[in-house]
Amino acid sequence: MSEAILEISGLEACYGSSQVLFGLDLQIRAGEVVTLLGRNGMGKSTTLRCLTGWMAPSQGRIRFAGQDVTGWSADRIARLGLAIVPEGRQIFPNLSVREHLQAFAGNRSGASQPWDVERVFELFPRLRERASNMGNQLSGGEQQMLAIGRALVTNPKLMILDEATEGLAPLIREEIWRCLDRLREAGQTILVVDKYVRRLIRLADRHSILERGRVVWAGDSAALDADHGLWQRYLGV
Repeated sequence: MSEAILEISGLEACYGSSQVLFGLDLQIRAGEVVTLLGRNGMGKSTTLRCLTGWMAPSQGRIRFAGQDVTGWSADRIARLGLAIVPEGRQIFPNLSVREHLQAFAGNRSGASQPWDVERVFELFPRLRERASNMGNQLSGGEQQMLAIGRALVTNPKLMILDEATEGLAPLIREEIWRCLDRLREAGQTILVVDKYVRRLIRLADRHSILERGRVVWAGDSAALDADHGLWQRYLGV
């Protein structure tokens, strides 16, 4: 088995006096695709905020890339090799597609064949066609492709995708899924938060389901596919 790139243990988090996470545990090994599932308001976003350094946990530990990063700032964690494709994409309206990719490029993982602008254009030919377009001149699907490309050119050790297919037309959504399949085959370690369970079962190795800030189920794709009662109970599918 490969080494763990991410280990979250006993994670607790609060907003003021309201506790949101209760002893959450999660592990991702290098090369795995893992999902974090659950209805809205169950703690997925808070988990990502703690993991990426935008929120300090009240208890617990986060180890990433062999270091205890609990309480680190977001920029320091990012420099260690974590990249997020955020919900809402957060594309800069006044930068072109090429400028977005050039601004974020860097081989943080020390890859022998790193992601660069040209390799992203090969993954998403549509971005090559829009290379000189500004961020606010792109469709929603094109912005999502750019957000993924922007994360890839940092050559992350772990890439997080937060609702990456939300609000996209079915054809564009399927193009994003095919891209993620290719990244999985290339050995990219990925944490996915999304609602399309059937497609996630085909993509991911393992899944964790959150309910009110706790992991209530964890298992592989075969186990999740075999128990549709879990879908009804915790995911509303």
